[in-house]
Amino acid sequence: MQEYMEFFKANPMLSLAWVGLFVTLVFSVIKSSISKVKLVSHQELTLMVNKQDARVVDVRGKEEFKKGHIVDALNVTLSEIKNNQVTSLENFKTNPIILVCDSGTTSSQAAQLLTKQGFENVSNLKGGMGEWKGANLPVVKSKR
Repeated sequence: MQEYMEFFKANPMLSLAWVGLFVTLVFSVIKSSISKVKLVSHQELTLMVNKQDARVVDVRGKEEFKKGHIVDALNVTLSEIKNNQVTSLENFKTNPIILVCDSGTTSSQAAQLLTKQGFENVSNLKGGMGEWKGANLPVVKSKR
């Protein structure tokens, strides 16, 4: 124990960085365990769509959506979700909804907003479209 105290005294910046990382890790683990939003893999997404009639909602912009999206995905942008303009999703409040973006970050934010708006079964695709395309899964391009 004495060695640790000497190390902390000799390296205060490194010690603070370590403590900060540790607190961040603990906070993120606790936050994810109590969150209503579930993180799903691309295999789980496929199973949920096939077995539970889950809806895939792509929160990227219209142009990115047109360049390539998951089959039968709906395009509802993050700004529409923020402004509570989700009329196309109102019929699916109790159905499983899986949100998708490029990397999983924006869709995570959108998922939190949807749960606050009363959607019961919201999930987020881990890795987003980047991981989906990386696994060579089907992508559809819109002509409109």
